[in-house]
Amino acid sequence: MPFLIDGYNLLRAVQKIDVYADLTEAQLCCYLADFLRVVKDRGTIVFDGIGPPDKRELMSVIGLEIHFSGERSDADTVIEWKIEENTAPRRLAVVSSDRRLRSAAARRKCKSIPTDVFWPAMCKALEAASQTPAEPPEKRAGITAGEADVWMKLFELDASSPTPDGIEEECDK
Repeated sequence: MPFLIDGYNLLRAVQKIDVYADLTEAQLCCYLADFLRVVKDRGTIVFDGIGPPDKRELMSVIGLEIHFSGERSDADTVIEWKIEENTAPRRLAVVSSDRRLRSAAARRKCKSIPTDVFWPAMCKALEAASQTPAEPPEKRAGITAGEADVWMKLFELDASSPTPDGIEEECDK
């Protein structure tokens, strides 16, 4: 389910949490990009205005489309337009606590997620992903020849025999 996020609405809500009081646009976007990678989805965030003069930090974020509304529009208008233009609105999740955007999402039957619900859920998903151990490379590579020999001896199997002794008789019963 692609996410369409009201940038400053989410940022201001998150900044009310003490540990995130100094969170910047770029840091927020990095968290969101990590989340989208974990849930294997895509997302777009829209901020009001033209953004910071130096956008290098934002340009380095991978996996999240970042838009600024410009001087002649606002993020809410851009997000409403994106909701209207979406070809699969029932699959779209709009993240905002703004009444105007929640109404626009409801009109198109998008999933609407308030920022105070989205952020804790996102943090929980990121935490769970960080605690999941990575698969060992051996899992995909298979066992070594030496390990195979150990198992063959343990089960008293002959490597030249295509099937263990007596298995055909057991299967025919």
